Amino acid sequence: MASIPEEWGLKCGIEIHQQLEGRKLFGPYPTTISEDNSYDFEIKRFMRAAAGEGGVIDKAAAQEQQKKKTYLYRGSNISAGLIETDSQPPIPISKLALTAALQTAKFLNSTVSPVIQVMRKTIADGSNTGGFQRTALVARGGHITTCDGKIRIDNINIEEDSCRTLEQTADKKIYHLDRLGIPLVEIGTAPDIKTAIGAKEASKKIGEILRALPNCKRGLGTIRQDVNVSIAAGKRVEIKGAQDLKTIPLLVELEATRQHELIQLRKHLNENNIELEPLNIIDLTKTLNGSPSKILQKALQNKGSILAIKVNGFKNLLGKELVPNYRVGSELSSRAKVIAGVGGIFHSDELPNYGITDDDVNKIKTELKIEENDAFILVAENRSRAQRALTAVQQRLEELYIGIPEEVRKAKQDCTTSYLRPLPGAARMYPETDVPLIRTRSLLPKITLPELIADKTSRFIQDYKLPSDLARHTAKASHSKLFEELANRHKSIKAAFIAETLGPTLTEIKRKYNLDPTSITSKQFKEIFQYLSEDKIHKDIILDVLIDTIKGKFDIKNYESLGTEEIHKIIKQIIDDNPNAPMGALMGQCMKKLAGKASGQVISKELRNLMQNGHK
Repeated sequence: MASIPEEWGLKCGIEIHQQLEGRKLFGPYPTTISEDNSYDFEIKRFMRAAAGEGGVIDKAAAQEQQKKKTYLYRGSNISAGLIETDSQPPIPISKLALTAALQTAKFLNSTVSPVIQVMRKTIADGSNTGGFQRTALVARGGHITTCDGKIRIDNINIEEDSCRTLEQTADKKIYHLDRLGIPLVEIGTAPDIKTAIGAKEASKKIGEILRALPNCKRGLGTIRQDVNVSIAAGKRVEIKGAQDLKTIPLLVELEATRQHELIQLRKHLNENNIELEPLNIIDLTKTLNGSPSKILQKALQNKGSILAIKVNGFKNLLGKELVPNYRVGSELSSRAKVIAGVGGIFHSDELPNYGITDDDVNKIKTELKIEENDAFILVAENRSRAQRALTAVQQRLEELYIGIPEEVRKAKQDCTTSYLRPLPGAARMYPETDVPLIRTRSLLPKITLPELIADKTSRFIQDYKLPSDLARHTAKASHSKLFEELANRHKSIKAAFIAETLGPTLTEIKRKYNLDPTSITSKQFKEIFQYLSEDKIHKDIILDVLIDTIKGKFDIKNYESLGTEEIHKIIKQIIDDNPNAPMGALMGQCMKKLAGKASGQVISKELRNLMQNGHK
């Protein structure tokens, strides 16, 4: 896409959530995630929105209650207990996590709160068993500098991560408790970002600071970026789940464009005096009973209903494209899916289609009294859900006349977004009385800063003579500390070889052999490199050594190098047994016989010497 026109008045802010290692923020369990989703217990909950201390029910919580979902929570005894099930008060905050948040504040020159008050934030989507998330403001102020100039830091928080979603249907959602309570450092910027590329740069700079934290979690899903986007005539929209930095510019551009096109639509509706009728849901179940559409027939077979509404003056507007692959109809469908749990809606601009014929369309138009410029929207579902869906559609249609609703949306793979919930307000926050106040005055003098990735990269290039790409990869990786320890201990081994072994070689093993290299412990790496430095194994067979280590089959006896005399005897015997064999064939036999016992270089050198000297 082309860059966002300056006259649109783009404003953008970034929120970054980084998981931390150690224990959970207010619980004793480790921060490990189950690989097989196994569980030892399961509990069932229903959520009900309640008024906060101010007597107001948060609108996002109220919407979640409308869904009438059942929530199932599965927990493993090694990662969750009474605190995660909201059956026991929290234990004191993790000191390791709090230190990480204070380090982040120091990196950004933010002002730390003298007293940290843990709050409860109402979360009614089932992702927290208690219906709330514990969060605390740690610091405010500070800034980073990007191509858009100075980007202010609004807040640095420390908070609990939510449950991990396993599966969901229209009526039920299943979570795993292993992720619940993992510490998060949250950094939110002011809306100072003015360009799509600036949003990416800001996210990258903050991410690099977070990656410098010694207890920063690494891997897919450990860092999450949310993007707040608005244009001058629009409203703030929060986009959840921008996983890849590379997608952020397009995500921002598409959201700005969506808002711009919706504003143009509002202008068209007002200028042409197009007015909505009050909600009037018409039952078309009998009318379309004979339709050949498989979708409609399936709904009828499941004792569902076919309901519809008329939309005055909206002919050709429901099919209007707001951004590529996303139309006004998509905007309405997104709201219906979330509120009512339906699979989707049909609208007149896309019909006949989906098995719905011209004859079906004419029947609908007759029943709804559709005039030339009118449109209609159709839902085939359980009657209650269909009614809720059309009510939600009507609400979104009404909002088209007002402007851009403040809301939370979910990023999709193509960088378009879909509706999640209204933007929460202040009504959802209230004090957590089970956690004492945290006074920071005595803590701050003890806070030291780790080395930034950029500084570490430069040092690796300077001190260890690593190529720039390998230096940066190693500096960012979780094994950077181990690399330095090994490189300093084993001066006879090139530092680049150590870095390659801990990085790209392990990546190759995972990709090519479908093995998990994370199963190799630091102790095992230290033993392997000790063997290498003592010439007990050769570096050209390191791949085999690592694979056997992962498989639990490594035995130094199988790899221990032979002495020069033994190598000489074996190669001489191979020559004697194959007097007429060419050099290449002999080399192949030698490599097969001496695999793991001698390097290819040593074997080749000894074979050539014997051949040239008459193999005496």
